[in-house]
Amino acid sequence: QVQLVESGGGLVQPGGSLRLSCAAAGSAFSGNAMAWYRQAPGKQRELIAIIIPGGSTNYAESVKDRFTISRNNAKNTAYLQMNSLKPEDTAVYYCNAKTNWGSPLYVMDYWGKGTLVTVSS
Repeated sequence: QVQLVESGGGLVQPGGSLRLSCAAAGSAFSGNAMAWYRQAPGKQRELIAIIIPGGSTNYAESVKDRFTISRNNAKNTAYLQMNSLKPEDTAVYYCNAKTNWGSPLYVMDYWGKGTLVTVSS
């Protein structure tokens, strides 16, 4: 079992920045891939950023060059730095942990409850 708690959401003006945090407990954090998803009203949840245990990252085209995912294994925490925010970034942002990343047959997904990010003037 993995428990994930997101923080850092809120209201921000267009062009502003926010940093989301995801505190993890209950598993070997350094062996997990960590990801951020978001779900806008009326839309499906989408993967926007992922960081694997070795540190490699990948981003959705919609956030590339604006968002940065990172992790601190000593603190069991993942982050999402969001810059140049746009109204279309408004969504609930979810932290996701993919355990057993090195064993594809055994990967399991765990989710936080989400944090709301609203980009509006």
